[in-house]
Amino acid sequence: MDRLAYLIRRLLLVIPTFLGITIVCFALTRLLPGGPVDMQMMKMRNMGGSQGGMSATTVSQVTEEYREELNKQFGFDKPIYFQYWNWLVTNRMGMKISSYDYPNRTAWQLIKSRIPVSLWFGITSFLLSYLICIPLGLIKALKHRTTFDAMSSIVVIIGYAFPAFAIGMVLKMLFCGTVEGLWDVFPLGGFSSDAVEGAGFATRMSDRAWHMIIPVACYVAGNFAFLTLIMKNSLLDQIASDYVRTVLAKGASRNRAIWGHALRNSLIPIATGFGSIMSVLFAGSIIIENIFEIPGMGKLSWEALTGRDYAVFMALLALTSVLSLIGNLISDFCYMIIDPRINFDN
Repeated sequence: MDRLAYLIRRLLLVIPTFLGITIVCFALTRLLPGGPVDMQMMKMRNMGGSQGGMSATTVSQVTEEYREELNKQFGFDKPIYFQYWNWLVTNRMGMKISSYDYPNRTAWQLIKSRIPVSLWFGITSFLLSYLICIPLGLIKALKHRTTFDAMSSIVVIIGYAFPAFAIGMVLKMLFCGTVEGLWDVFPLGGFSSDAVEGAGFATRMSDRAWHMIIPVACYVAGNFAFLTLIMKNSLLDQIASDYVRTVLAKGASRNRAIWGHALRNSLIPIATGFGSIMSVLFAGSIIIENIFEIPGMGKLSWEALTGRDYAVFMALLALTSVLSLIGNLISDFCYMIIDPRINFDN
C-alpha cells in the first residue's frame, strides 16, 4: 500500500509540474522579441521596400495595420492568461493550431509525421546502448585492473571526451564522401533513398538500415561512456559492500554473491536513466538529426525554433514534458522492482 500511495502522489504531482513548465515557456514565447508577428512584419517590410512605387510612409502605415491584423490572427491581442487557457484547453496544448510555416497543416499533423522516424532511431539506439554498455560495464568490473579493463577504458575515455555531434561530423567526413579522397560508403543523410520507393520490404529495410548506421553510432556514442562507467562503478561498490562479504562468509560462491545479490542492486543507478527514455525515443536529437538531415522530431524542433513557429514549438514542448514526467514515473517503478527495501514513507 505504501508503494501504491507513493505512485499516486507522484502521479498527482505530474499535473502541477506540467502546468509550471508550460506556463513559464508559454510566457517566454509571448514576452521575448522576435515572435511570429515580427517575422511576418519583416517579410512585409522587405516586400514593401522591393516595390519602388510605395513610399516609406505608406509602407509604415500598411505594416502597422498588418501588425494589428496579425495580433488578432494569432490571438496576441487577448490577455496572456486567456491565451494560455485557449492554448491548453480549446486547442488541446496547441495540437490543433495551424503551423505558421505550414498553414494547411496543424501542429499535431506535423508531429505525427515525424514521430515514426524518431522512434526508429530512438528505439534502436536505446537498445544498442544498454545491450552494449551494461555487459561491458559488468565485464570491466569483474576484470578490474586487468589488461582488458585498461584497454577498454581508453575507448571509454575517448568516447566521453568527444560529444556525439563531433563524432557525427567526423564520421560523416570520413565515410560519407564529403571530403575528396576519403571513403564514400554511407549516404550523406536522410532516412531512406528515393530509389527504393515502391520496392519490396526487404529492400526498403536494408536501405533504411544503411542510412541509420552512422547516426545510430552517434546516438550510442553519446551514452556509451556514461552508462559503461556507471555500471562498472556501481557493481564494484556492491561487491565491496558488507552484505556481499557476509554472503561469502556464509559459504556462498563468488558467482552466487555477484549474480544473485550484487548485480540486482548495481542496476539501481541504471534505472535513473529510464526517466529520459520516453522523451528521447520520441523527441530525438536536435543536433544529430540536423547533421544528417533526418526528418524527425529533433529537426522539427529546430525548424520551429529558428522559424519562430510557436504553435509547433509549444506542442512539442507539451508532448516531451508529458513524456519526461511519465519516464520519471517509470524510473520510480523500476526502483520498486529492483530494490524492495526502498522506503516510500517520505
